[in-house]
Amino acid sequence: EIACRDLLRQLDARSLIQLPGALCASRRPGYRNRIQTPAILRDRIDVCLDQIKSEVRIVPVETTDQRHLLRDLLATHHYLGYRQPTGATMGYLVYWWDRPVACARFGPSAWKVAARDTFIGWTSEQRQLGLKRVANNDRLLILPWVRVPHLASFLLGRICRRLARDWWSVYQESLVLAETFVDSERFAGTCYRAANWLCLGQSQGRGRNDREHAGGQPLKSVWCYPLQRDFARRLLEAAP
Repeated sequence: EIACRDLLRQLDARSLIQLPGALCASRRPGYRNRIQTPAILRDRIDVCLDQIKSEVRIVPVETTDQRHLLRDLLATHHYLGYRQPTGATMGYLVYWWDRPVACARFGPSAWKVAARDTFIGWTSEQRQLGLKRVANNDRLLILPWVRVPHLASFLLGRICRRLARDWWSVYQESLVLAETFVDSERFAGTCYRAANWLCLGQSQGRGRNDREHAGGQPLKSVWCYPLQRDFARRLLEAAP
């Protein structure tokens, strides 16, 4: 709904359509989501993965309380903070027993990525049709007091095995590929490599929606994970 409203406002601003008057006021300019520090236990968890992996639960974000917890965890503890997603999004909260230990979010894919597009080998027309079958892992967070070696790669593997099914249940759209971008100055992408993601190369310093070639973004390594064995054929299909 957010993406649709934004598109309609853009079309109205360009005089391509004429919207009726709003029934109620929209958010004021500069509005920011109200962020709260999560009231959760912060005692250090310093154990081996084998000790807890059978008790780890991965929960898709569905309720309002879950969405607020995901928002507050990312805003408080992720170095990129929280930004309101636009378009199809799937979030996950990870619990050990009843304690949150991690979270992740997948959203719309990047419009153009040279390394990814070369890897797939699609045309511009195929890309425009196929992007809806690609999801971008734009956030992955292990909470700072959780010190469990290999937990991140373990969770990536578990989440990716269920992502396509969960996405279909909400959006009735078949996902075939996941992508992510890792800030090369901060991280080596070790957990993605350990979870069998493929490193395709580096970005060109452009943002996810940079259609004007403005650049100015940090260089990032580009990673992808096939969710279907025949992902390439599905992405190259001319029909939607």
